[in-house]
Amino acid sequence: MNQSAQPWHVLVRLEDVPETGLHLDLTADAQVRSGLARLAGAMDMPRLEAALDIVRHGNGLRATGRVSASVGQICVITLEPLQNEVDEAIDVIFAPAASDSAAVERAAEEVADDALDGAEPPEVLADGAADVGAVAAEFLLLGIDPYPRKPGAAFTPPEEQRVGAVSPFAALEKLRNGKN
Repeated sequence: MNQSAQPWHVLVRLEDVPETGLHLDLTADAQVRSGLARLAGAMDMPRLEAALDIVRHGNGLRATGRVSASVGQICVITLEPLQNEVDEAIDVIFAPAASDSAAVERAAEEVADDALDGAEPPEVLADGAADVGAVAAEFLLLGIDPYPRKPGAAFTPPEEQRVGAVSPFAALEKLRNGKN
């Protein structure tokens, strides 16, 4: 995701993560929530939080935890406002940038081992830092329901056309067959 496209950035430098790991409880401010709500096409986002555990992983980092938010949306059936809760698990590996070829090789080997488990390729440590805010925002945006529905709202298709009723295409059919 483009760094400037989303507003939540929380950088964690590799050297700031102790061998025992680091726990972060993040709460987004109103400006970040508003920007992510706009990006998601939501009315508002009154709550956005992430709880992350960050540990060293080879020459990089691994972040695991959860991102959760309250998201104001519009029901696709009733067009009424509703509040959805989003809660997504996060598990991401951050590897050194491609300029360090030996580190990239080691990270690629680790990812190949993890690929059997369906793991994603690693995120890049930019200047030795992991942007855990941007990753949390990505997981949040992927977890927002693109077609939200109020509880109990059900789509009822229009009634079938009555037998013997004139189709709106009947006139076109007459022209096609040469009848007036």
